[in-house]
Amino acid sequence: MTVSELKHILDSLCNLTAENEIVEFKEAKSGYDFNKLGKYFSALSNEANLKGKPYAWLVFGVENMKHRIVGSHFRPQRKDLDSIKSELANKTTNRITFIEIYELNEPEGRVVMFQIPAAPKGFPIAFDGHYYGRDDEELSPLNLEEIERIRAQATTEDWSAAIIPDAKVEDLDEEAIALARRNFKNKFPERTAEVEAWDDSTFLNKAKITIKGKLTRTAIILLGKEESEHFINPAEAKIRWLLKDVNGNDKDYAIIGCPMILAVDKVYAKIRNLKYRYIKEGTLFPDEVNQYEPYSIREALNNCIAHQDYTKHGRINVVEMDDQLIFTNYGSFIPGSVEKVVKEDAPEEHYRNRFLAAAMFNLKMVDTAGGGIKKIFNFQRERFFPMPDYDLSGGKVKVTISGKVLDIEYARLLARNKDLTLEEIIMLDKVQKKQILPEFEEKHLKTKKLIEGRKPNYFIGLKVVAKTGQKAAYSKNKAFDKAYYLDLIEKSIREHISLERSDVDELLWNKLPEWMDEKQKKIKINNLLSELRKNNKIENKGTLKMPKWVLINKTN
Repeated sequence: MTVSELKHILDSLCNLTAENEIVEFKEAKSGYDFNKLGKYFSALSNEANLKGKPYAWLVFGVENMKHRIVGSHFRPQRKDLDSIKSELANKTTNRITFIEIYELNEPEGRVVMFQIPAAPKGFPIAFDGHYYGRDDEELSPLNLEEIERIRAQATTEDWSAAIIPDAKVEDLDEEAIALARRNFKNKFPERTAEVEAWDDSTFLNKAKITIKGKLTRTAIILLGKEESEHFINPAEAKIRWLLKDVNGNDKDYAIIGCPMILAVDKVYAKIRNLKYRYIKEGTLFPDEVNQYEPYSIREALNNCIAHQDYTKHGRINVVEMDDQLIFTNYGSFIPGSVEKVVKEDAPEEHYRNRFLAAAMFNLKMVDTAGGGIKKIFNFQRERFFPMPDYDLSGGKVKVTISGKVLDIEYARLLARNKDLTLEEIIMLDKVQKKQILPEFEEKHLKTKKLIEGRKPNYFIGLKVVAKTGQKAAYSKNKAFDKAYYLDLIEKSIREHISLERSDVDELLWNKLPEWMDEKQKKIKINNLLSELRKNNKIENKGTLKMPKWVLINKTN
């Protein structure tokens, strides 16, 4: 969005005679409480849904009475502002977060504009487990009637079940119907003889692809001829495969349309599932595996088809890179969180396309929700590859499956620690990737002594290190006792008579833990010197800008 567009939007919002349920102004001159921000996100998202609006606005740096710009210093660094997206997602339903966060530097001061998406149809948005709304201008719990009104949206309409009056069985692909029959018999082998006796119309009804002989949107998506896609216009049933080189440049592409039951194998055939070699601990011979488990590719693709929000009129995308596959589809992640799906390993109660999902289950294209996703995680675990990454922001579901070992030492950690649960491996995988851990995951890993260090720079703990032989890596991350550093400074000053600040930095820099960044190391050294000074061990014979530290002679 351009600066002029943002200014126009800000002017429009400020010209409102008062705040309404989908606009909130806050001065936030020096900062703003995160929990309050999360509550307003939930409230504004739910109200936008109830008012039929695509999004709402939370504006910092504008006072709420006369809408004058007063300027905000909330998270002045852009990286800190962007990080709030993931911080918020860790506490919201479906990990929904801001569409975008904009900054406007006006003459009167800085304005921060949070664009908040409307809650998806059927799913009110909670923050930290609670639903919020607006009562006129006041923040309040979302009342039961409003919660049920949003939830009812999911039950009143299933886009995929709609009947297409003009479509006929002749508009379906014969090869696709034949494959559907084979898959159905494979799924329900006890019904094989029965299925053989069915004509196509009976089979399509029994497989829940048609309704009383009438073709549905599901029938066109899964079994329709390529030229039959117009029946679901303006929706699309297409998968775009894109191959990129190591520099991110496009090398090849293909767009594959209906029928989707055949499209999955066509896309799979495009993907170069190369061999990956790595040397396991205790042997000089490389282990050779496919970069990707075939099941994982097909499951990810079929999930995209089943859960695509076809009302968004977009395509499913598969991006193949040198060492990873990226799958994206439109729509929020209805189960809420990936960790919840993996942990519960049970069918989800709600589906965006219930009719389509049921048909795909009958045709053995998808497992019940949760089971398939958990299998992908376990296949990655067996290879010692990083866990799949799920990005649920921006109204899309983006799944990244890695095709290589990210850290060989971490891979060996997984190989040796057979007692780690899959949930713990997912948590430790975030540590490996330097991702932010939710509070309950931090607490769990710390309680079990699986991680050490300070937030956000955690590292694998001694309990795990003892089993994996990572003692050298552990020592690099684990700080020495404070007494060691203090003694080292004193001994060095005694040896050299005096030390400048640069000398102290050089003395300690590589002995401080690797998880510390440059700023943290400087603060640590400052604190050590201050402690020695306060304890009358050393004194500064130089200046504040050019200190020269010497020992205090206590005999004088």
